[in-house]
Amino acid sequence: MNEEELLKRSAAERDRIFSCYDRGREGAEIDPWEDPAYEVYHTTDRYGFIHDKRLPQKMDQNEIKTQFVEMERLKKWDKMTKNWETVATTEKLRRRIYKGIPDRFRGQVWVLLLGIHKLKSENIGKYEEMLRLARQWSTEIRQIDADVARQYRDHINYRERYSLKQRSMFYVLAAYSMYNMEVGYCQGMSVLAGLLLLYMDEEEAFWGLSVLLTDKKYSMHGFYVDGFPKLNRYMEHHDKIMQRFLPKLKKRLDKCGCDSILYALKWFFVVFQERTPVSLGLRIWDIFLLDGDRVLPAIAYTIMKLHKRQLLTMDSLDEFCNYLQIKLEKDFGYDDDHVISAVERSMEELKRAKLEYPGPPLPHELPKQPIGTFKEPTFTSKSECFFEHTRVANVFHPKHYYYKTIVVVFSCIHNFWN
Repeated sequence: MNEEELLKRSAAERDRIFSCYDRGREGAEIDPWEDPAYEVYHTTDRYGFIHDKRLPQKMDQNEIKTQFVEMERLKKWDKMTKNWETVATTEKLRRRIYKGIPDRFRGQVWVLLLGIHKLKSENIGKYEEMLRLARQWSTEIRQIDADVARQYRDHINYRERYSLKQRSMFYVLAAYSMYNMEVGYCQGMSVLAGLLLLYMDEEEAFWGLSVLLTDKKYSMHGFYVDGFPKLNRYMEHHDKIMQRFLPKLKKRLDKCGCDSILYALKWFFVVFQERTPVSLGLRIWDIFLLDGDRVLPAIAYTIMKLHKRQLLTMDSLDEFCNYLQIKLEKDFGYDDDHVISAVERSMEELKRAKLEYPGPPLPHELPKQPIGTFKEPTFTSKSECFFEHTRVANVFHPKHYYYKTIVVVFSCIHNFWN
């Protein structure tokens, strides 16, 4: 196959995938696994996530308390969002966010915290431009398509193939792959885009993703760029904290071969989403958007500290991985308020030990190329990702975070996405 034929094939494949999302569900060929059955009335929680079994007919006391407190806070949050730039709001904002943003105001507050309105007004038409370029040039479309199909499959708005939310996620990630061509697309970004889209419209989610990757407050670019430099730095910092404050647990983990990459990778990579219950994950996201990446070490430390007693009874790698990767997502063992309060105490504890923050982003963790400036992909990148063998080879690509996990222990790969 010559160069011209390869480029035609890659363009046809990209056009085919885009056309599936443009059409939506009408006339689409959808495999049975892509539209799992569910009994929606009994199994969907207040956030839209679907559960394997029927939810209790009566709310537990913690959920009743949470909803009551949210109702009491609605007027305060309504006033704050209408007077966002005032001194009064600034003085109260941190305390109230740590207490919890009412779900009704979550999207509005996230947009304000990320400064999305200003970005949109300064870049009118930019999102549409990037999406047009993605249709013609993006080399990431096949991987984005594959990840959209399996991301948030337990949420009512994402479960159906080519649903409105799946389409929005695909478009946002495709457009961003052209906006930040140094990263393009990396697994994990679909989690961020999907979460933002639960509370924002399509273009807001695009700009939100941009802020998360390029603003120095979050600097998630360093988590996703080749080599994962920021991820490596945060893992090393977490190990220092474990050695200083939880040495017995650290020794036990090391003895069983449980490297921190096996349980903490997704903690940092997607800000504790998919490894904590939904309500707690949203609370963590709230404080992350407020305080930035400096909260991540304290949250990781808090999880290990709260569950130290249970973890010290374990004797095998499988036990540790199952507990930290699977069990805690289903039942964290503590209510959300208790966990967030514990995080605040951990932040103070780490601050006294001068271990609260690994430091600002290093130069190689920041974008080196201009953001939003198009540069035509090379022939190799335009053609190679459309070969059928890349469905396997991509697992070992440095931008795929299975890569580092495989180096540590191949047997645990399946736990990262299951």
